[in-house]
Amino acid sequence: MPETFKIKPIHEAAIPEALKRAEQYRLLNDPAQAESICRDVLRLRPDDQHALITIILAITDQFAAAEGGAAAHTAREYVAKLTGEYERLYYSALIREREARALLSRGMSRGFAYDGLREAMEMYERAERSSPPDRDDAVLRWNSCVRTIRRARLEPRDDDTEEFLLE
Repeated sequence: MPETFKIKPIHEAAIPEALKRAEQYRLLNDPAQAESICRDVLRLRPDDQHALITIILAITDQFAAAEGGAAAHTAREYVAKLTGEYERLYYSALIREREARALLSRGMSRGFAYDGLREAMEMYERAERSSPPDRDDAVLRWNSCVRTIRRARLEPRDDDTEEFLLE
């Protein structure tokens, strides 16, 4: 019988440093460690916006290596806890964009990747309409999607391909 380990709580005073460390782990390409730290923070502060955004980014950083859509579902649950409309729209679009990019990196259907990027672009446009004047993140991401579609020469799925995949 394997041992059962309990998660130890962190101290409230340690939260600011823990969040800095989570960001550092993302920069070091260790998003699983960043996600773990954010989970510890969110146990104490379930509505901490900084921790929510960092965990969303850490989860989506792992999409290329992840199997299935469970990670995207988890990321969307965290998005629902964001308090700002712009943030909810922007991070929802980011999840969809990163799902599409993960499809491309795994050699999956280019048509599905195109569809995912287009859905993300539509969400970025909605986010742009509610963005503060000093935030062009949605525009920058929209432009990145356009460049990916052009560079990879992505096109929408045709009806024949869709029927074949459903059979």
